[in-house]
Amino acid sequence: MRIGLSSASFYPDIFTENSIQKMKDLGFECGEIFLNSPSEYEDRFASELKENAEKLKFDIISVHAFSSSFEPFLFDRYERRRKDLMKNFSMVCKAASIIGARFYTFHGIRLIESKTIGMKFITDIYNELAYRAGEAGILLSQENVSWCMSSDPEFLQEIKHNCRYPLCFTLDIKQAYKAERKPEEYIEVMGKDLLNIHINDRSEERVCLLPGKGTVDLRELFGKLKRIDYKGDCIIEVYRENYSDEKELSEAREYIKEIINF
Repeated sequence: MRIGLSSASFYPDIFTENSIQKMKDLGFECGEIFLNSPSEYEDRFASELKENAEKLKFDIISVHAFSSSFEPFLFDRYERRRKDLMKNFSMVCKAASIIGARFYTFHGIRLIESKTIGMKFITDIYNELAYRAGEAGILLSQENVSWCMSSDPEFLQEIKHNCRYPLCFTLDIKQAYKAERKPEEYIEVMGKDLLNIHINDRSEERVCLLPGKGTVDLRELFGKLKRIDYKGDCIIEVYRENYSDEKELSEAREYIKEIINF
């Protein structure tokens, strides 16, 4: 299991194209790239990221889009809006493919009453999204997000069961607690389709902290992952205000390595 870093951890201080060098300088060999603006979905920008990654021998595991600007509207009942914003989704899939990523970390539909829109409609959209991702040569990876439908393990179970095309999952620890759920609840549903993890910590006062700085029993969590024979990587993802010195990111990586090898 490799320990990577998300470029979101530098937002908004560092431009996306400079984040790979920064992560490499901190000793990381892999990570997730957060595309922070629609212009960063373009082929030219993706090719620049790929060139940087290859030059630095850095493995981009996954990409994450500026999701709130379009992902919720992929499920809009207004067909024209949905079709227009599906173009954004396809651009991100293509960018991920150019970059060489394996996953598109996806937030998706906002938290609503599913009966107001209908689960069949929702799962039909997921089928189209997973199909488009597959056409681009990547996997759609649904992340559990506290303000989205994906905060509900039952919702995840339903899309997992009804999606005809390959769909995998990203577990985010802080998002689980923000939804007042335990990460283990999501692991139980995601199972062998859990292929990516955002690792972080929390306390009663802070919703997100660097691993080892809060109260989450990460040893227990990694024990659970070992028991399900988890084969993916772990990506440290925190906010810029969660550390004062960049060396703390490297220290967090070493802390996780110690836990994994206990």
